[in-house]
Amino acid sequence: MVAVMNPTRIAAHDTELDGSYAWFRLVVSMLLASIGGVGLWAAVVIIPAVQAEFGVDRADASLPYTVAMCGFGAGNVVIGYAIDRWGYWRPALVASLGLAAGFGLAAIATSIFQIALIHGFLIGLGSSAIFGPLIADISHWFERRRGMAVSIAAAGNYIAGAIWPLIMPRIMELSSWRVTYAIIGGVCLLTMVPLVLMLRRPAPFHGNAARASRTLKPIALSPASLQLLLIVAGLACCAAMSMPQVHLVAYCADLGYGITNGAQMLSLMLAAGVISRLASGWLADTLGGVKALLIGSVAQCASLFLYLPFDSLAALYVVSAIFGLSQGGIVPGYAIVIREYMAPQEAGRRVGIVMMSTTLGMAVGGWMSGWIYDLTGSYAAAFMNGIAWNLVNIFVMTLVLLKSSGQVAGRPA
Repeated sequence: MVAVMNPTRIAAHDTELDGSYAWFRLVVSMLLASIGGVGLWAAVVIIPAVQAEFGVDRADASLPYTVAMCGFGAGNVVIGYAIDRWGYWRPALVASLGLAAGFGLAAIATSIFQIALIHGFLIGLGSSAIFGPLIADISHWFERRRGMAVSIAAAGNYIAGAIWPLIMPRIMELSSWRVTYAIIGGVCLLTMVPLVLMLRRPAPFHGNAARASRTLKPIALSPASLQLLLIVAGLACCAAMSMPQVHLVAYCADLGYGITNGAQMLSLMLAAGVISRLASGWLADTLGGVKALLIGSVAQCASLFLYLPFDSLAALYVVSAIFGLSQGGIVPGYAIVIREYMAPQEAGRRVGIVMMSTTLGMAVGGWMSGWIYDLTGSYAAAFMNGIAWNLVNIFVMTLVLLKSSGQVAGRPA
């Protein structure tokens, strides 16, 4: 039986786009991401402590982060499919409970491999609800300011990265990383559940497929081809991005500056990334998602080169800020591109698949940088590896840009 949507209901739902509730929902979403985003950064801060406690090498100490990124990537796809079917809040509630449980269980784990598994199946999977699925959900509530709204929601991830790496070392100095994890689990449980329950209103109606397709921008690629190119681009950009983001704290410890300075640099980088994400959202609304994303990728590549000649304490603070200002808008840019060229009814799953590729890039890049360090005793070659991956991203997004100006004669699925 075919359901018929009441025209009055369509009009009422359409007026919710860019409306007051949409902005309220955006604020709640950003708060949720700022808290739940701790699942992406906690393992980075504890690398030196875990390495010392278990007597493992740098690559093994990076394993919890790598596995967390794998769980995070898988969660973006699984929860992305779920929100397309059931809406955002139910999958997000389950994920939030899993995230809180994960930090509690990791605090009592007895081996590096137990910690890694918990990070993958609970912390990584749980925190995925506050990224790709959240971005896809908020994109349904905006039309005129979609780029800015997506960037603001995605900024919560970097706000988490700016705040938690400052808080965690202070707690660790007074107790241990285990106590710190237990506290984080409690905070997630007490704050994220109420915030998720504020997001129970279903997304606005987008109309039938024919109506939705008329709002899409033309591109000389099928949706499947564009999806594949975005997957490759996401993998490459984040393999490059992971080098400073994952190993900056450990890099500073190796140089004798201590983990506190490294955590402060990471916080500064991610705070600058918030500015970058907001600026990229404005660029996307002005120039389009593809151009805004490509500008960020070129800037990220240029800033990676700066880590090679400069390693003094003051210089690393400056370079880390520059890196943050250059790359913050790249990852949410993929969601904007998907919404510009692909059907809104498929946003959750398509954004989730590309976000999975970005987190796979972070996971592989984070592990690869540790492996290169173990082989060479230096991070110089790891930075060069990141630059090479970044060039792949630039090539792919340049191809997408060229295809986006083509005329489409039938877009196969």
